[in-house]
Parts: sequence; C-alpha cells; structure tokens
Amino acid sequence: MPPKSPAKGKAAAKPAEEPRLGLMPRRLLASAVMYAIAAAVLYQRLESSGMLRVVRSHLEAAAWNPLAAPPCGLLAAKEYVLLADRVVTPRGLVLPGAVHVRGGMIAAVYTGGPSSDRAALAQAALGGTPALPVLDYGGAVLSPGLVDVHVHMNEPGRVEWEGMATATRAAAAGGVTTVVDMPLNSSPCTVTPEELARKRAAAAAPNATHVDVGLWAGLVPANAHDPAALRAMIKGGALGFKAFMSPSGIDDFPNVSPEEVAAALPTIRALGVPLLVHAELVDSDIPSGGDPREHATWMASRPRRFEQNAVQALLSALRATAAAETAPGFRLHIVHLADADLLPELQAAKAEGLPLSVETCPHYLNFGSENVYTGDTRFKCAPPLREEENRFRLLQGLADGIIDSVATDHSPSEPSLKLIEEGDFMRAWGGIAGLQYALPATWSPWSAHNISLTRFVQAWSTLPAELAGLGGRKGSLAAGYDADIVAWSPEALADTSPEALQHRHKVTPYASMGLKGRVLATFVRGSQVFGEEAGVAPAACGTTQLHAKRR
Repeated sequence: MPPKSPAKGKAAAKPAEEPRLGLMPRRLLASAVMYAIAAAVLYQRLESSGMLRVVRSHLEAAAWNPLAAPPCGLLAAKEYVLLADRVVTPRGLVLPGAVHVRGGMIAAVYTGGPSSDRAALAQAALGGTPALPVLDYGGAVLSPGLVDVHVHMNEPGRVEWEGMATATRAAAAGGVTTVVDMPLNSSPCTVTPEELARKRAAAAAPNATHVDVGLWAGLVPANAHDPAALRAMIKGGALGFKAFMSPSGIDDFPNVSPEEVAAALPTIRALGVPLLVHAELVDSDIPSGGDPREHATWMASRPRRFEQNAVQALLSALRATAAAETAPGFRLHIVHLADADLLPELQAAKAEGLPLSVETCPHYLNFGSENVYTGDTRFKCAPPLREEENRFRLLQGLADGIIDSVATDHSPSEPSLKLIEEGDFMRAWGGIAGLQYALPATWSPWSAHNISLTRFVQAWSTLPAELAGLGGRKGSLAAGYDADIVAWSPEALADTSPEALQHRHKVTPYASMGLKGRVLATFVRGSQVFGEEAGVAPAACGTTQLHAKRR
C-alpha cells in the first residue's frame, strides 16, 4: 500500500537532520585552544607562587631520578635540614627555626616562638625521615644569601685585575650567593649583544663561578638611540643596563649625557628592566692645586654638586618620560650614593611616585674622609668618601628606607695601578675591593646604628634580588625559592686576615679590620660552597642567571 498522506490540517514531520560533521573540527580546535590557555595560566600561577619549583625539587631529590645531578660543594646530600635560633623570615620576624632544603630549593621553613626548642622544630622539618642530615648552627643567624648587584669581575679581558673564579670564591666566603657583573672593566666592555654572549660564555666555562652570576649590559652613546640594540641585549640575557654620567676611566665605555639617558628611557621602561646610573655630572669649575697625596685634594676635585646635578637631571628625565609605556620591573637605580645632602630630594621624588631606587656601599658606611691617612690610596673611589657626619646620615637614610639597598661596588685592579708607593690620589685607580667583606663591613656600622636584622636582609637580599629581576626565586627564606642561604654570627668578628682573603689581590682598606659578622657557611641553590673550617669548596657550583625572556 502506498504510504498514507498526512492528515489534512497537520504539518508533515521533518526528517531528522544528519549531523553537520564540518563543525566538529572547529569545536575540537576551539576546545584545544581553551585548554591550552587554561594550562598556560595554571603553569604561570604555579611558577610565580613557587610551587612548580617545589615540585621540581622533589623530583630532582628523588633517588630514582636518573637526571638528578650529584651534589656540588662541601655537603654530600641533596636533602637536609638547617637549624638556628635566629631564622629571618619573609614576614620580618627573627625566630628559632628549621629550613628544609631539597634538590636545591627551599622545601619548607618551620619557625616557633621566641623560646621554641630547635630540636622540636627539627622533628617537624624531618617529617618522619630521621635519616636526613641536620646542620645545627645553634645561636647563629640563618638568612637569605646576599645579592650583590654591583661587582666588577673584569672578565673577559682583564682577569689580571680579578676574574670570575677569584671574585666568586670571595663572594662565597663572604655569604654572597649571587653577584651581578658590571659591563665595564672587562675588555672589550659589554655594550653589544656579541660582547654579552662572550661574557656569558666566560661565566659558563668549567669552574668559572662559585656562586650564581647575572650580567648587566652597558648603556653608552653608541646604543642610547638604538632601541633594537637595547632589546637585543635583554633578549640575550642581560638583567638590565648600567650607565655612567661621568667619565668611567675605561676608554671603550664612554659616559652618556642627560639627553642620551632620556632618549634611551622609553625603550628601557617598555622592557621592564632597571637602568643603573653612576650619577655624577663632572664640570670644570673645581679648585686647582693641593697635595695629591692628601685625600682632601681628591675629595675637593669631586664636589657634592657633581652628584646633585646628576640626580636632578635623572629625575627630570623620569618625569619627561612618564607617559612612556612602562613594564613592571623598570626603575632608575642610583648606584653608590655618597652625598647625604641628597636624601631629602630623593625622599620627595619617591613620594612623588617616580620609579626610583637608591643604593650605597659599605665603604661609605665605614670610613670618614677625615680618617684617611696621607697617601693611602686604597681608599680612593668615586664618588669620594666624605665626612664622618655624612657617614652617619647615610646610615640614617638606610634606616629610614630612603636608601633602598647596599652593594659593594667591588672594583679591584692590579696593585700597581693603586700607586701605593707614590700615594698619589689624583692618578691612582679609583676603586675599592670589598666583595668578601660585604656582610661584616655592612653589619658592623649597621648594628652600631641599631638598624634591625630584618632591614639588613631587606637591603642586602630581598630588594637587590627584585632589582635584578630575580625576586620570587632569590632573596628570601621561603618555600619554592632557591636555597641560597648564609649562616653567620652577628656577634663574632669576621676573619679579615690577608690569608683568608679570596680576592686575586690583597689591596683593600678592610684588611685586618675588626668587623662584626662572621660567615659560618654559605649555600648556593642547596650546594654548600663555603664552610668556616673547610673554606671555599673546590668545585664551582654557580650558574648564570638570565633575564626572564631567556630563562
């Protein structure tokens, strides 16, 4: 029988549609993209929180992991616990505590009350694994390793002045776990992507670095107007830029003018990296004559206005480029502030909201110009040391937070260039060698001025790590951070004997000086690179720290 016709007045039922298979690939692609975005966001959050690094540390420490490298340094363990009565926490507290290190990372930090028993904290850290080594430092301090962002290692090209191996040995002995090398005093200077690659290769050579090393690139007239060249050096791993506003003393590292700083700032702001500046504008209106063997003659040749005029020009450049795109991480950083008269102006600039930070150096905190002996060119630096009352005001500027951080400006040379025998301040090389004494040379005047231990850690670890773009990995005793740790005694005298000095040359004003703050042990990413009894580890455990775009 033929099929019946639909009833009159009723619509015929539509046949079911076949699936439109052409939409399926597009839906699958869209889903895959959404999953990929979600995974990327999750990865970024885990990375920024430090949890991803904790997971990595578990894997690296596992005995079954065939890729886990053997321990480097003095301690034959990848997992252990450090104990001390004074652990400096990220919250600014100093408490008895235990730091659990696993696979080069801090796995956990346990702290108790002021009267807590270290043994009980150790049990909490061990977590039922009593076989872990426990290093008990008793009444000492455990704090993040120092991050020195102002070091001249002079390699490649001038290793007879210092070199990475000796500089980083000194850093390890002094509780410094990361140094950032300046782009000048090497030869040629690090002002091009090619020279940056050359310096990176030097740092990656076997047994070259005993602590972690980062690199600044140079801002000079040849690249100040070349955004592509500046971007290429950051892409090549540089952590930021360093410029001189006065003659640097190195022919292939000429100083920039205020106009050249202003020309480069928009590019550097957009890159989200810091610009470090030697802030002195030299003019010719200086007194003539004077005995070249007297430090006062050298000081008179670099009057306070050199720093003041340079800082004012830099603040003007910051204001003039305020509308430029500025990525997180950018700031203008004034290095080695010597003139305490600038503190009110710097404080006002910060209150204004300018992206500005300031450092000073241990030598400005220890030595007054009145106390420099005739002909003792070990004390020559630029800007020069100033009067005792200026020294006390710098310490107060640190206590008040106007000066953010401290760095050594370790600037050694061959002893002959210091003209020790002649004692001529006007012709001697201007630079103070002090990398190994970073901790005690700061802590001694610092503690005498009653500045807190937590502020010390902030100025020597947390803020310098952030300046270099290494915050979140270095500069704090917190889970997920690199296990960069120094154990030290604030009350004990440091060993400042020439025999203990690891610098290539022994010319330093700190020699045999009574300084409080004795380094007991230094750990870099979990490797013990120094011990008070054993000395510096024979193996070089350092790595090169690159800008985030190259990590």
